Amino acid sequence: MTLDDIEVGKTCTVERLNDTGEIRRRIMDMGITKGTQVSVVKVAPLGDPIDVTVRGYHLSLRRSDAANIEVVPA
Repeated sequence: MTLDDIEVGKTCTVERLNDTGEIRRRIMDMGITKGTQVSVVKVAPLGDPIDVTVRGYHLSLRRSDAANIEVVPA
């Protein structure tokens, strides 16, 4: 399951990042690392971006970036 599959209002735990290189580094710099709890707050009307809460702050992610973050429901 990936982060873009999680419903609004649900929480999950990051299992793995499938991206490599610069994109992976950017996602990790935002605080999304293995074991981190992520809550999906809302999704934009057209489905992109996704607003999540990570480590106490709100973050907007592109759906394509969220699709590369493997998670398990919490």
